[in-house]
Amino acid sequence: MTKRIIIITSLLFASIFTAQAQEISEHAIGLRLSESNGFWAEATYQAKLSSKTRAELNLGVQGRNSFNAVKLTGIYQWVFNIDGGLNWYVGPGIGGGLVDYDNDLDNRDDLGTFGFVTGDVGIEFNFDFPLLISLDFRPEIYFDDYTNDDIIFNLGLSARYKF
Repeated sequence: MTKRIIIITSLLFASIFTAQAQEISEHAIGLRLSESNGFWAEATYQAKLSSKTRAELNLGVQGRNSFNAVKLTGIYQWVFNIDGGLNWYVGPGIGGGLVDYDNDLDNRDDLGTFGFVTGDVGIEFNFDFPLLISLDFRPEIYFDDYTNDDIIFNLGLSARYKF
């Protein structure tokens, strides 16, 4: 019985001391390129909130044919370590923006606003130098009057400078 307790205690301490600690950068800023019913380029910023959570803000622009838009997205993320610098994350978010489009009904541009709710799930790698790359998936549910797509699936690739 004593032998079992010693073995179990030893294994417990070994697992505690060999576990890799997850590290979230205090701040990260960079670029996110995504595809969701058109190409988006987004400036992205992340701020650490706790040892396992962070906030992310993205300001994106899109321009194609007779459609131009700008959007702001805010996401709360929980970050989980897989191994070393490899993490996965998940969280909810909200956003909104402005759109300038031509619906070809009146030969003039129309202005509109939109709002959306989103979820975010992704994987990231933190290098030993100040670079973080990530790939994420965001289904976005839109509330607007100008598009038939109420749900848009957004896939993005990001590179951020950590500081």
